[in-house]
Amino acid sequence: MISLIQRVTEASVRVDGEVVGAIGPGLLALVAVQPGDDEARIARMAERLLGYRVFADAAGRMNRSLADTGGGLLLVSQFTLAADTRSGMRPSFTSAASPEDGRRGFDRLVELCRARHPVVETGRFGAHMVISLVNDGPVTFQLQS
Repeated sequence: MISLIQRVTEASVRVDGEVVGAIGPGLLALVAVQPGDDEARIARMAERLLGYRVFADAAGRMNRSLADTGGGLLLVSQFTLAADTRSGMRPSFTSAASPEDGRRGFDRLVELCRARHPVVETGRFGAHMVISLVNDGPVTFQLQS
């Protein structure tokens, strides 16, 4: 499982012009499910999303997590993160999970995060989405489990 996280002051996702998920300060996480992403890997990603320390403490150091700040988490499925771009001029998606497995893995990640955090929003799996965000920092990290 791969997640590209961005610390944001706000973020939203639209489908067909309708806002389907939005947060204020927190994390936008673009998530790709890969073959072999079992319960342990999905649980580890949930733990990392909520516990990764990317928010400033009183001294201005990145020592606080999303769980510490209570900020929002916007989860958006994005299989293109799993693309193999090492050669050629077109990405290969053989390292991404099938749509069925991707949906199951993503839904399980959402479930685990919602069980542990009060503000979890999502995009719409498989839909064409338009994402708006204001990156705070900028702060962007790639997490893998």
